[in-house]
Amino acid sequence: MNFEYSEKEKLFRIEVKDWLENTLPKSISDKVRKHQRLSKQDYQTFMTILNDKGWLATHWPTEYGGTGWNAIEKHIFEEEIIIASAPRIVPFGTIMLGPVLIEFGSEEQKKYYLPRILNGEDWWAQGYSEPGAGSDLASLKTRAVNMGDHYIVNGQKTWTTLGQHANKIFCLVKTDINSKPQSGISFLLIDMDTPGIEVKPIITLDGEHEVNEVWFTDVKVPIKNLIGKENEGWTYAKYLLTFERTGIAGVPYSKTALNHLKVISQKTFKNGKPLIEDPVFSSEIAELEIDLLAMEIFNLRTVSAASKGKAPGMESSLLKIKGTLVRQRTTELLRKAIGPQALPYLPEQFDEGWNDTSIGPDYAGTIAKQYFNMRKISIYGGSNEIQKNIVAKASFGL
Repeated sequence: MNFEYSEKEKLFRIEVKDWLENTLPKSISDKVRKHQRLSKQDYQTFMTILNDKGWLATHWPTEYGGTGWNAIEKHIFEEEIIIASAPRIVPFGTIMLGPVLIEFGSEEQKKYYLPRILNGEDWWAQGYSEPGAGSDLASLKTRAVNMGDHYIVNGQKTWTTLGQHANKIFCLVKTDINSKPQSGISFLLIDMDTPGIEVKPIITLDGEHEVNEVWFTDVKVPIKNLIGKENEGWTYAKYLLTFERTGIAGVPYSKTALNHLKVISQKTFKNGKPLIEDPVFSSEIAELEIDLLAMEIFNLRTVSAASKGKAPGMESSLLKIKGTLVRQRTTELLRKAIGPQALPYLPEQFDEGWNDTSIGPDYAGTIAKQYFNMRKISIYGGSNEIQKNIVAKASFGL
């Protein structure tokens, strides 16, 4: 297998790199580089710029506004936007819901919702997890009662990422309580402005308001907002999760973080020598890099198969497991490299304009925040323990 990029792919990388250098607002890239808080407008500004270029919906067919890129081009693009310190593309509309609408939505739904995702008119949230139904998603309790021309929805969703910014949410709801857990689930699109919806913030371990609880009390949802067929939402949910879990692997993020780790280990010292020269620590970095390189090749194989019409299944679970472990291990080594500088942080240091360096060197200030934030990634999107069960069942029929 040839692991070298072709000349065409190298030219594509240069095109993306040059475009980002000339187009990405410096005010936004500076905030990303310093790990400062990003506003909804920061995310939306970048996604609007991408959409104007035709580069937002990398996972969509060209007839719906997608890029038509192959797996290698998508990989290169993802690497370059991270290298350029661009905001992440918020995944809920473009990466998660978009493919589900294209595959299972009605023509009316595709015609209405897909352009609104691209132009930023709709900001979507994901309504999957519930108290007691996170990794065990089939046990969800949120009910939707069919009233003829609408549903009445009652229940609670939790860990709703960036839900405080959303005007729409796609939800898994129970429409048949007498069926087995995986059956009787439907996939609904809900307007967040509907009476009876309340969003409550959850402050995470790193001190951020990233996730939320969403409560539904007698929420009226039109029947036309049902995706596909009633009681068949589990099929659509699994399809969406394969895209989410593959993305959670975060290969480009890990590569950037690994490079950051190497830089820091040259600036910090042990016994009078740069930490990178310590044989034990350098061997830990080498082991991490080997794991990352192997995962990168597997990721390319998986997304390449997906681009040819094969939805990733067990492969996405494997990527999710290994990808999250690599990302967590990287932040652990960063924290280890910084040593005493990896102290609990001041929340205000992540606000735009913060300029107090008395707490330590500028490269140390965000390490604790990154470490704490990465603790959750082995849980969301289906915990790694659940992913191992999926792999065992798919591979061995267990």
